[in-house]
Amino acid sequence: MKGDSLEVAHSKTHRLSSNRETIMTTLSSSSRHRRHASLALLAFAATMPFVFSACTDTVAQTAPPSAPPVSVAAAIERDVVETQEFSGRIEAVDHADIRPRVSGTIDAVRFTPGAVVRKGDVLVVIDPRPYRAEAARAEAAAVSAVAKIELAKTQLERSKRLLADNAIAQRDYDERLADTKQLDADARAARATADLAQLNLEFTQVRAPIAGRVSKAEVTVGNLVDPSVVLTSVVSSDPIYASFDGDEQTFARLGGPVRALNTTVNVGLVGEDGFPHVGKLEFIDNRVDAGTGSVGMRALLDNKDGLMAAGRFARVLIGGGDQSSKVVLVADRAIGTDQDRKFVFVSTPVGEDGKSFKAEYRAVKLGPVIEGLRVVRSGLKPGDQIIVNGLQRVRPGTPIAPQVVKMEATVARGATSDDPAKSAQGDGASGAGRKDAAPAR
Repeated sequence: MKGDSLEVAHSKTHRLSSNRETIMTTLSSSSRHRRHASLALLAFAATMPFVFSACTDTVAQTAPPSAPPVSVAAAIERDVVETQEFSGRIEAVDHADIRPRVSGTIDAVRFTPGAVVRKGDVLVVIDPRPYRAEAARAEAAAVSAVAKIELAKTQLERSKRLLADNAIAQRDYDERLADTKQLDADARAARATADLAQLNLEFTQVRAPIAGRVSKAEVTVGNLVDPSVVLTSVVSSDPIYASFDGDEQTFARLGGPVRALNTTVNVGLVGEDGFPHVGKLEFIDNRVDAGTGSVGMRALLDNKDGLMAAGRFARVLIGGGDQSSKVVLVADRAIGTDQDRKFVFVSTPVGEDGKSFKAEYRAVKLGPVIEGLRVVRSGLKPGDQIIVNGLQRVRPGTPIAPQVVKMEATVARGATSDDPAKSAQGDGASGAGRKDAAPAR
């Protein structure tokens, strides 16, 4: 009995110990759950500002954009005489490559490279001794031939008298007449040979065929030369040509090749402001190039100071005579480039109140620059409000906040092209002629 009581007591003690462990395990698990829940609440609270911020950004992105401020100016209409600017080159009126006309060794070079020479000045001397000897021999042969023909003529006169007296036969007289003619021909040939020898002797002194500026000596003393060798060159300096290729429109505006002659032409050189040199249109080619649509033209100018050297780049400004026309003018900085097209943005009112405006894309066809403003041949009408500042901030159809300014000329000095990208000035906002100013359409 006593053993059974002890076993029962031990079993109860074991069950109490198991229940205690179960309760502790349950309490520990509940504590962990509470900690996890607290951490989850803290994490949710920490992410709430970002959630609200993202929602705010989404709302801000869907809100309509504000109208960017831009400067607009009214397109101008003027009654002007159109001018056109072309690129050309200065060319000498006369140019000569100096070559020897006889072969020989160069004895002397008698010019200073780059100096101005007169027509007939001796530039190079070729050894004259062989040609002097040949000239003397040819002259002696000519004198001998003259002596023979004189004797033959005397004998012919005697034979003529003898024939009249029937002292000689007709055949003898005819033979003497033929001999006289043959000797006369020989004398003429000898004289020509002597003259040629004298010319060759003179050609040993190589002279300037034209007046102008001489180049450097291509061959120096002691070298053997022949007529294929270029010794130096001479170009005339006054007057001078300015040659350029005009376009077909200018050709038609000037009235053709006859009426256009003597039209005033202004020329500017690299480093010069404007077009200080004045000349006259002297030549227009007889046809228009079918491939390029250009016409060869040439102006004649005075060059007493020698500043316009042959080969220099020239800017040529040619007017349209006395004919004037009304044209629309805008500043170059208002013109943008869209691949191969030119465009402007026009400020257009939106709605009936006239207080809202949008940017309207207009493709334009351009002309030359006149008094610092670009001629617009089509696409605009006088009074259109053109965006002149802020092209990179607008796109076709976007709202804008226009601020009216005056249309001002913005032409770069020495611009030579009809492309506004090359002749526009202004701040970086203008975007004229820049690809980043092209509209996204």
